[in-house]
Amino acid sequence: MRVGIVILPQLPWREQRHLWRRAEEYGFATAYTYDHLSWRSLTDEPWGATIPTLTAAATATERIGIGTFVASPNFRHPVPFAKDIATLDDISGGRVVLGLGAGGTGFDATVLGGSVLEPKPRHGRFIDFAETLDVLLRGETDGPISHHGPWFTAHETRMVGEPTRTPRVPFLIAANGPRGLRLAARLGQGWVTTGADGATGEDWWNSVARLSTRMDETLAATGRTEPLERVLSLDSGGYSLTSAAHYRDAVARAESLGFTEVVVHWPRPDGIYAGSDSILDEIAPNV
Repeated sequence: MRVGIVILPQLPWREQRHLWRRAEEYGFATAYTYDHLSWRSLTDEPWGATIPTLTAAATATERIGIGTFVASPNFRHPVPFAKDIATLDDISGGRVVLGLGAGGTGFDATVLGGSVLEPKPRHGRFIDFAETLDVLLRGETDGPISHHGPWFTAHETRMVGEPTRTPRVPFLIAANGPRGLRLAARLGQGWVTTGADGATGEDWWNSVARLSTRMDETLAATGRTEPLERVLSLDSGGYSLTSAAHYRDAVARAESLGFTEVVVHWPRPDGIYAGSDSILDEIAPNV
């Protein structure tokens, strides 16, 4: 079981830098940050930009994977974003994991002045976003890249050179619904779920079990034989780092459901994900 950790981009870099270095020292497989312009209950608090934060993290670390958890088309166009990601992957020495999602209906959906999309068009935009990034991040083979989808256009785009990995940086597709699961099966190297929105405790775990079964069915229906990493956002149904025992129990349950990675959140002093950094020392041997 791999364990990843989310470090929210809330502290000045001079204070945040040591968290990324500690994540590597603890042995976490990947350190992620949220790709939002602001987020839910933390909208009124400081919030740094994603790509500069991950670039700084790449230069402050040597081995740990770094990634978005997750990026969406709410405020991104795939052409400049692909350039950002390809450059970041080069700087990190091929350590980027690109988490992608459809985008929520909160702050990020309206901050640029647009309206909130209904579920069907929002998912259609997500498919186009992921497919366009898939084309762009494979790099140039026969000159500039052009791609014309229903939402996004790339016209004679130039990338930054050969991809660090073949065929491109790995995609971690966030999905709970049937169309999203099919997209994960088609384009993802991994699938991430948060379980049912608003559920907690056993209700949440039951929803995770159902989603894992649906992914089994989706993989069978699509005929995919290539392994798919399965990633569970462990704190979506209740914060896992309230104690080492609670964490170990949650990891064991996730593993029994077929997940290959769990993702936890670095403890915050208060509010959501409130906890003590000392819990990380306790769970480090299990990371």
